[in-house]
Amino acid sequence: MLFTRTDLDGVWLIEARPVGDERGSFARTFCTDEMEHHGLETRFVQHSLSRSTQKHTLRGLHFQKEPHQEVKLVSCLTGAIWDVAVDLRPQSPTYGRWTAAELSADNMRQLYIPQGFAHGFLSLTEDAAVGYLISTRYAPEAASGARYDDPAFAIDWPAKPAVISDKDRAWPLLNHV
Repeated sequence: MLFTRTDLDGVWLIEARPVGDERGSFARTFCTDEMEHHGLETRFVQHSLSRSTQKHTLRGLHFQKEPHQEVKLVSCLTGAIWDVAVDLRPQSPTYGRWTAAELSADNMRQLYIPQGFAHGFLSLTEDAAVGYLISTRYAPEAASGARYDDPAFAIDWPAKPAVISDKDRAWPLLNHV
């Protein structure tokens, strides 16, 4: 596995290193020892899957409020997505900044998103399935979000969302999060 720091402290791009032969390939996508070596969370109490059937479906930006903040390890199992993490840590020098990576079934990349970040993605293909390892149990009372089009973030999405839920469209702007 290859671990690459992003420009936001605590967010990592993790790439599988497949080994191939005449049958196809095999790759490790999670290793407790390697995660610990990089100081990353290794305990994920919830594994979730979302599926977006239409291209340019937007989900997010989502997070859980304290004391239920969560770490996410996100991967794209079918299709492709443009995955975004936004720093919402008030004391962080990168507060309000974002980073993104294309995750796909083909490139086998994962995005590691620490506590204090909002997360969202835009599907780049039809039938994009996204897997999440999540460190904290879902707490409905702590579920929150921020607007994907908040001018404070100025996220450069690769396409205009074609599908977005009313809930995601109605999240507050940064100064109200």
